Amino acid sequence: MEIAENITWTEELERLDVLLSQGQFELLLPGERYGGGEKEIWLVYLMNDAAESFLVFHDAELTGTYQKEYEGEIDAALEKDGEQYVLIVRQKETVCTLFFSRLSLEVHLFDYGKTGHFWVDGYEYLRQIEFRIAILRDKLEYLGEAFCTEEEMRLASLANFPPLNFCCYPAVPDQYLVPSCPWWEATEEAITEMKKLASEAGDKVLLRYLALYEKWQGKLLAKQIAKLLHTSRHAKVVDLLEKKTGPRSTELPDKTLHWRRRNPDPKNPGAGNETEKDTGSRRKTRIIAARGAILLCTGFGGI
Repeated sequence: MEIAENITWTEELERLDVLLSQGQFELLLPGERYGGGEKEIWLVYLMNDAAESFLVFHDAELTGTYQKEYEGEIDAALEKDGEQYVLIVRQKETVCTLFFSRLSLEVHLFDYGKTGHFWVDGYEYLRQIEFRIAILRDKLEYLGEAFCTEEEMRLASLANFPPLNFCCYPAVPDQYLVPSCPWWEATEEAITEMKKLASEAGDKVLLRYLALYEKWQGKLLAKQIAKLLHTSRHAKVVDLLEKKTGPRSTELPDKTLHWRRRNPDPKNPGAGNETEKDTGSRRKTRIIAARGAILLCTGFGGI
């Protein structure tokens, strides 16, 4: 995305740039989302069982031709005219222009510990853990540390641990697999976290294997450790992983639970920043209703 020189780069603009560079531009226009304002347009950001998030264009107006079902490369440019931003998006032969005054991030976190998706038979309990770790990794990568607990950030590192990740226990068939890291390569953080779990579970045999794996990484040793994880002798480690990636409704800080911030006014930061209790009943969207997820947290940020 090309950006004019008179625009200050922000986290929200970085997120917008990431989406556009990936060819992602799925808008929800006024009237297409429950509870939305008439002058707000939402751009779908991260959507998984851990989080539902949008980039929100405030005081927005869309002109030109927007192709909702378009898939392909996107050319975009961002300009600023006074207090108004102008986003020009080209989808092949068509062009649409989005005018807005402010861009913010809206996030809803969910109790992903009560979900389990896997489409490959065998050792489903390990594939469920792999799935939860993968969506945690995405939440940390796309939303950042502000929306993760310290334990979630540590567990997310296990997405780079081949004996437990897509290399050995993929949750989806190969044709749908999109590797998030190099095959059969473990990071130091991932091995360290796995050693902590093995130590907490009192699994001395696994600790010895992990010490070897730390020195001599490879496909054969990774597969051997993967086999250990589905034996009764090492069940305590798996049980511990299941517990730590399980229901999280009581583990987020109290100040982030079930609260939302009213739309802040950038010209008057003190106005409209009061909070109100929100049980989620008034903020259900089609995605929340579809999977029966539990709303835990709502956060806002913006330019």
